[in-house]
Amino acid sequence: MTSSSKRQRPFLKLLSLFSLVRGYNIIVLVLAQYLTARYILAPQRSWWSLILDYDFFSIIIASSLTTSAGYIINNFYDAAKDQINRPKKYILEHLISQQHQMVLYLFLNMFAFIFASVISFRAVLFFLFYMLAIWFYSYRIKRLFWLSNLYSALLMILPFWAITFYLKNFEALVFYHAGFLFFLILGRDIIKDLENFRGDWVHRYKTLPVVFNDSITKWIATFCLMLSLFPSYFLIQHPLGLMYYYFALSAPYLLLVLVLLWRAKDQKMYLWLHNLIKAWILIGVLSIALIYQNP
Repeated sequence: MTSSSKRQRPFLKLLSLFSLVRGYNIIVLVLAQYLTARYILAPQRSWWSLILDYDFFSIIIASSLTTSAGYIINNFYDAAKDQINRPKKYILEHLISQQHQMVLYLFLNMFAFIFASVISFRAVLFFLFYMLAIWFYSYRIKRLFWLSNLYSALLMILPFWAITFYLKNFEALVFYHAGFLFFLILGRDIIKDLENFRGDWVHRYKTLPVVFNDSITKWIATFCLMLSLFPSYFLIQHPLGLMYYYFALSAPYLLLVLVLLWRAKDQKMYLWLHNLIKAWILIGVLSIALIYQNP
């Protein structure tokens, strides 16, 4: 091994770890939880009040650790099909051995338990349920027809219910936001199945494209994305400041995504569509800070 290779190896291991725990997604999750708490769930509280709230901080950390562990266990069970669908990503993430991945998985969940125990016994039960739900999805549910997509979308929004229960805000506006996010994630997840068809078919995952065909799957993805427009319609009836424009532009943006979806025929195009929806979710997260900015 050359000296330059030795110098690059720690960086590659760090990059492998970041990819393994989906570091980008975790950063977005933390940002989304803080913005949601500050501007939607508890607008009467200041930033300092939230930042110095140790129990709230513990919920954020426990959510991040559990979700990171979830990505690891999901990667562990999906290794064989990822070798087909994403060979470069597979090579990068397996710079860390599967044995070390499982050790990291256990450590992350253990620390999540520690932070949850600081809050309350109910918080421990919530995160225990979350951990088991993620493991059951990766081990069994992911291979099941249709249920896997619904289950995955519900898991993605569960950390937001953790802060909702803590801040005790159950207004209709909260459910509209959750509904919009749920249908966006559901549509994205179905498009992701189109992207991953080859590996899913080889390893007998009963995803929508495997059970049906591309055309029927596209109709289902279209239906799910169109359903997101219903909560967005009710949301724009509320005073949302400059965030109003985000929901107003959701219809033309998703229409563009659907036009591209029906023209898509290969894995590369499905990846683009998956990332377009992911980008729109990120823009939505950032636009939460504009709720009290008047046009």
